[in-house]
Amino acid sequence: MSDIGFIGLGNMGLPMAKNLLKANHRLKVFDLNPAALEAAEAFGAAVATHAIDAAQDVDAVITMLPNGQVVESTYLGDSGILRTANRNPVYIDCSTIDPGSSRTIAEAAHRHGREVVDAPVSGGIMGAREGTLCFIVGGEAETVERIDPILRAMGKSVIHAGEHGAGQLAKICNNLLAAVLMVGTAEALALGARNGLSPRILSDVIRNSSGRNFMVDRWNPWPGVLPDVPSSHAYNGGFQVNLMLKDLGLALNCAQAARASVPLGALASNLFALHDEANDENSLLDISSIQHFYYRNPQPA
Repeated sequence: MSDIGFIGLGNMGLPMAKNLLKANHRLKVFDLNPAALEAAEAFGAAVATHAIDAAQDVDAVITMLPNGQVVESTYLGDSGILRTANRNPVYIDCSTIDPGSSRTIAEAAHRHGREVVDAPVSGGIMGAREGTLCFIVGGEAETVERIDPILRAMGKSVIHAGEHGAGQLAKICNNLLAAVLMVGTAEALALGARNGLSPRILSDVIRNSSGRNFMVDRWNPWPGVLPDVPSSHAYNGGFQVNLMLKDLGLALNCAQAARASVPLGALASNLFALHDEANDENSLLDISSIQHFYYRNPQPA
C-alpha cells in the first residue's frame, strides 16, 4: 500500500485513479474540474485543494494531463510540484507529450534530487476502466522497477523503453501506426460496402487473412461488427479524434527533428484533420468515426 498523489482526472485519469483505490492504495487527487473531484471523492479518494497539496506527504505523484505546456507548468512553474513536495516522491508522468519536454522535466528533477519517469499509456479509455493499460516507461531501470507495483494496479503490462523521453517516443510511434491502421481498415471496409460486400463478412475475411490487424479484431470502425466498441455506441468513448491529432502532430514534429520520412503518418494526420473539420462533433468522437469520412452514415452490420 502506497500514499499516492494523482493530478489530472480526465477521461483516462479518473478510471486509473479508481483502480489504484481498488488496489488499496491511499489516494489524494487534484483536478481543475470540481465534478471530477466529486467523482473521485465518491470512490474514496481524498481531495487536494491544489496540485502542490496533492504532491505533499506521498510516496508517488502521478500526472495525467492534456499537453506538454500544462505538464511543464505543473512540474516546473513557480509553484511546480518538483520544488514543493516534502517527501521526495517518485514522479510518474502518464501524459502523452513530446519527448523533449519529458527530458527537460527529467533534467530539472535531477537538479532537485528527484526521481521522475515518463510513462504514457496505451489502451485507451476502455483499458483505463478495465485496468488493462500498457505503460511505456522512460527513465532509470531502478526507478521503473520500484514503481512497477503501482503501475500494475492500473495496467497489465509495463515496458521499460529506455532513457528519459523514450517512453514518449515509443508511444508516439505506436499511435502513428494505430492511426494508419484505423484509416486503412475504414477504407477497406468502405470499399467492400460500396461494392455490395457485408462489412461483417469482410471483417471476418480480414481477420483470417494477411490484412489482419488490431483495428479489425478489437476496434472495428464499422458499427455492429463488434458489440462493445465505440462504433457500436455512436462512436462515443474510446480515443477522441482531437487527441489523435495531437499525437500525430507530435509524431510529425519528431520526424522533422530527425529528418525522418513519414508519408503515411502525414496522410493519416491530414485525413483525421479533414474528418475533424467536417462538423463540430467529430473532434470528440472516437477515432473509428473516420469510417464516416469514407462512407457516410454506415448502417449496423
